[in-house]
Amino acid sequence: MNEAPAATVLSVVIPMYNEEAVLPLLVDRLRPVLDATGVSYEVVAVDDGSRDATPAILVGLRRVWPQLRVIRLRRNSGHQAALTAGLHRAFGEYVVSIDADLQDPPEVIPQMLELARRDSLDIVYGVRNDRSTDTFFKRSTAGLYYRLMRKVVGDKIPHNAGDFRLLSRATVEALRDLPETTPVYRLLVPWIGFPSGEVTYVREERAAGSTKYPLSKMLRLAFDSIASFSAAPLRIATWLGGLGFLACALLMIVAVVTKLVGFVVPGWASIFVVTLFLGAVQLLCLGLLGEYVGRIYAAIQGRPAYFIGSDSAHPGTLPGAELDSEAREAGLSPTR
Repeated sequence: MNEAPAATVLSVVIPMYNEEAVLPLLVDRLRPVLDATGVSYEVVAVDDGSRDATPAILVGLRRVWPQLRVIRLRRNSGHQAALTAGLHRAFGEYVVSIDADLQDPPEVIPQMLELARRDSLDIVYGVRNDRSTDTFFKRSTAGLYYRLMRKVVGDKIPHNAGDFRLLSRATVEALRDLPETTPVYRLLVPWIGFPSGEVTYVREERAAGSTKYPLSKMLRLAFDSIASFSAAPLRIATWLGGLGFLACALLMIVAVVTKLVGFVVPGWASIFVVTLFLGAVQLLCLGLLGEYVGRIYAAIQGRPAYFIGSDSAHPGTLPGAELDSEAREAGLSPTR
């Protein structure tokens, strides 16, 4: 367990991957906002194995910004893994997670902190009430995702709330205790059900650089969300199997009737279609089943989701010992 510096009120966790273009803009907007809060804070920049100048820029920024703390992962582990590393190692009484692209405005953070303190809330969601800067495709797929998640998990999920949120220390500790190997915080945080509130804002365009969430990663996030909270895909496989059985039974009846009336049909086309249909259903069912079996296998292996290379808050700690301690704290070691 990491020992927190005295009276760290606010931690701001920022996962980063190849963000050299946007980093100066982020600092120019974020630092004045946090300085104006009047509370002690730290900014936890989690470098997710960047291959550009992001690590070097962070080192330079630390020289002029004492509150900046840099955690570097040994390899690219993905956005949610980097977010997990930051949340688990943050010191603050309240922890805000935000992306580096400035689509979520840092100016909202003081409102989140004020609301949490005033109403004794454990969670404050940043909710986008205007996404006009996003493409039509992005807005459509995001809307579909949230509608689907509400069907799967329930109405606890705020609409248009991403990974921009404030969590109390109690909430962070509760998340640490969960045995999730592939956490999806957009669903885990509402599932906890702690007292929550919302702060709305207008989503901005990416300040610089390119998106790190292409369509393939969005689809993967959607499937991870469903598979982590529901057995619905397996039920789909069951229904498809039932439909296949009914289709086969119907064709058997047709075959018997045609035989009894003496009308023989060559039947090669129907056999061909039925064979393809059954084969496709079986492969789909096996694929869905395999996804769940694979997740069980990964959970049993207990491999850590990320590897800590360095943490500027513990410059004298050996990376190997740090990794071993973090893996156990994250609930990802084989002994858990």
